[in-house]
Amino acid sequence: MPIIPEIAARQRALTEIRRDIHANPELAYEEVRTAALVASLLERWGIEVHRGIGQTGVVGVISSGSSDRIIGLRADMDALPITERNQFAHCSQHPGRMHACGHDGHTTMLLGAAEYLAQHRNFDGTVVFVFQPAEEGRGGAAAMIADGFFERFPVQAIFGMHNWPGMPLGRFGITPGPVMASADRFDIVITGHGGHAAMPHLTVDPIVAGAALVNALQTIPARTTDPLDGVVVSVTQFHAGEAYNAIPGHAKLQGTTRALLHHVREATWARMQQICDGIAATHGLKVELTRYEGYPPTINTPDEAGMCRAVANALVGAEQVDWAIRPSMGAEDFSHFLAHRPGCYVWIGNGPGEGGCTLHNAHYDFNDDNLVLGASYWVNLVETALAAV
Repeated sequence: MPIIPEIAARQRALTEIRRDIHANPELAYEEVRTAALVASLLERWGIEVHRGIGQTGVVGVISSGSSDRIIGLRADMDALPITERNQFAHCSQHPGRMHACGHDGHTTMLLGAAEYLAQHRNFDGTVVFVFQPAEEGRGGAAAMIADGFFERFPVQAIFGMHNWPGMPLGRFGITPGPVMASADRFDIVITGHGGHAAMPHLTVDPIVAGAALVNALQTIPARTTDPLDGVVVSVTQFHAGEAYNAIPGHAKLQGTTRALLHHVREATWARMQQICDGIAATHGLKVELTRYEGYPPTINTPDEAGMCRAVANALVGAEQVDWAIRPSMGAEDFSHFLAHRPGCYVWIGNGPGEGGCTLHNAHYDFNDDNLVLGASYWVNLVETALAAV
């Protein structure tokens, strides 16, 4: 399964598509131009197109042969609310919006595969191309599912891919089991009794209670979770007070929790509530914990991960495939798809990330040398998963 020559011949055209999307980034659920571009290209190649799924999502469908097997391939389309600091010709034309995570490249790689598969159809079954909106914290996958994605396109397995700065170009990272963590947000409001800083005995100090709470929350990963089960509890904001000489009546903590396993995710929240209740009782004040559920863990199924490994091995050589990679504590809403169907989410190397330039950095750019490799991977995966039997 070498690089596909017909796709390699389209390198320049794919680069132009990718750079056009990069120059015109759109935020979550605003991907109107991008969705229109994707849909128009799919239609030009004779692919059945469905628009407006999950607001701005686009789905393309190709069938070949007589098999009832159906697989899905997913790419995300949205940009981030970041002002780009690059100076090249295709940098963002819209201040405050930037493709700083490579979704422009993900979309283009899948388009490259769709064009080839529409022309050759060397498979037996149905391929569903999923161009998803709103991955960056807005739950576009869940929106597509709520809009009837699985009822309209009953895929039996679904696959995703993300570029990975710091991983050399030409390498893949694949693992069975957890590959990305869950991500939930929290607010903790502490209500005490304010007063003069010179008379602390007449107050119930929410700052002291908050400081104790920040430290106590770190016992969750350090002392109440199995060290082999990844958990992160991060207090990222602490707001309290307005004056030098006044103890405030309220304090507010905010942050995130992350976990690699579903049961650990839920156990973390249960322990957080216990700690909040204990701090409230110890300090004689009120502590209210509010959870905002985000993305669940992204967990690859073993059989599908093994197939992706075999495809990547054949494409770039087994020595270029990092099997059983260590998962990331970052989150990915492809997890919503995997909560419903088996599948696998892989990483494709984007190069060194020079100068510390990685995902969500104002100087990031997707590596166009990946377009042909990524599109070839998708085609080979389809021809393997839907091989004639």
